[in-house]
Amino acid sequence: MEYEIKPKPLFLSLAEELRIYILSFLSCRDILRCTSVCKALRQTYISSSELQYTVELSGQCLLPVSTNDHTPISERLWRLRDKAHAWFKFNAYAFRTVTPPVLYPERLKHITGEHLYSWDHQNNLVTVSTMPSKLSQRTIKHNWSPRTLCPFPLQVKQNTLMDPAQNLFAIMHVINGVTYIYLATLDGRVHPHAAEPALVLESPVYEWQAKLKCYGRHIAVWHDSCIDALRSLTTWQLHIWDWQQSTTSSSVLSSGVQGPGCIPASFCFLGNDRLLVVGEDLKLYSIEDMSRTPQLLACFLLPFPLVDLEHFFQGEHSSHPRTQAQLVYTPDPEHRLLCLTSSKFDDEPTIFFISTKIFFDIDQAEAPTPLPWDHWGPRHVRVFKYKDRSEFTVHVSGNRVLLVNEIMPMTKEYELRMMDFSPLAVTNRRGLGRVVEERSTVSVVHGGSSDGSHGYSSNWCSTIETSLPYVEVVSDRKIVGGWLQNVWMDDDRVYLLLAFGAVNGPYIGPFEPNKLEVIDI
Repeated sequence: MEYEIKPKPLFLSLAEELRIYILSFLSCRDILRCTSVCKALRQTYISSSELQYTVELSGQCLLPVSTNDHTPISERLWRLRDKAHAWFKFNAYAFRTVTPPVLYPERLKHITGEHLYSWDHQNNLVTVSTMPSKLSQRTIKHNWSPRTLCPFPLQVKQNTLMDPAQNLFAIMHVINGVTYIYLATLDGRVHPHAAEPALVLESPVYEWQAKLKCYGRHIAVWHDSCIDALRSLTTWQLHIWDWQQSTTSSSVLSSGVQGPGCIPASFCFLGNDRLLVVGEDLKLYSIEDMSRTPQLLACFLLPFPLVDLEHFFQGEHSSHPRTQAQLVYTPDPEHRLLCLTSSKFDDEPTIFFISTKIFFDIDQAEAPTPLPWDHWGPRHVRVFKYKDRSEFTVHVSGNRVLLVNEIMPMTKEYELRMMDFSPLAVTNRRGLGRVVEERSTVSVVHGGSSDGSHGYSSNWCSTIETSLPYVEVVSDRKIVGGWLQNVWMDDDRVYLLLAFGAVNGPYIGPFEPNKLEVIDI
């Protein structure tokens, strides 16, 4: 009997190096699909650190960046996996205490990119400090008055933002009815990449009515204006600049007249070409063409209005890469996490964690038609509810969430919870943490909209089911004894700002120096 010898598939007959080279042009999803075709392709994937590194970056929602680093890919892969795993250990006992350079907690503005910055209102003094790390205990501090940074003397600062990745410190001033945003470096010099020393807006904008944000080449100012105080009528405008190309803004969004009880708007950047505006619904705009008004791409209806975009992915100010021990990458804006909080008509705040993936998987032909909540929300959102806003403090970094719960109000005792919503979280956890994939349900009672335009009436009540998967780790250690002012988190560490003193009554005092607990991961 003669047996027919079947020819080997042409692709599998290639040398393994060529197969790896060809597969490297595929996306993460296509690489994984190929591994399920046959054992030979599966073995090709297992033997290739390059292909595994591509999959790992995608799973952790990161993008590779061209670099002169000559570290072997196998070592980069090991470091990336080890870093992801370290978060699931979440050893809150391995911490150190740092005394911040400011006495009063309300002056501490942000910790971002391993920098801490604050503003002393009384002395009009900005302080920028470099936080000590595992790699270096060296601390660098810069103190200066914003007046020395502004080309117009005797002016008081109105607002600031800081982007360490771009060495950018922006300071907003109002001079003779005109708003200027002065662009400096962290050490107080004029920024070398700025088109001019200051951006210009031909109207006054003050700190109490403005939000100043940055992402890469974009800087934006949102502000409201009262047009009729007796009837509480207001409008709002959003101005966006390409600060490296122009000092004036041609990209402007504005609202119509808003009456009493309207939902305040907020916004955030989703990469360099998209903007999300939050109000009674979520509106997604294209800002790719900075010479015209942002174009509406889609409208996502919410089950009830949200009042503010309080937290969103840390590091959103910059699209520039981060460097850690020779590992260079940048966050992928298409796969991040947003944190929104509901209005508290019933004093029971609701937290929404939303995957930004939904804002990129859209059909632009359907832009004029609002997308109902049931069509997009449950699979891309996870909702939590609390009895009181003082019970929790939350911070988001990438796809990780640090949630600090107050479990003993009288003694100020706090519990630390970390949640990871990245696609590879379950794989990287190596048996640590609790996987949550089942649907969760919360009941919400809300005042709703007066006109029923969003499908709910003034006495609206409903249950919300959501199922965005995540992994949760709860620390055994409890934070005790201090009044928690704020929490921050970056790629390597967690920061807890605590104030110490009498905790009875609405005020804390007398103050001892604040303590900043730094937990290295």
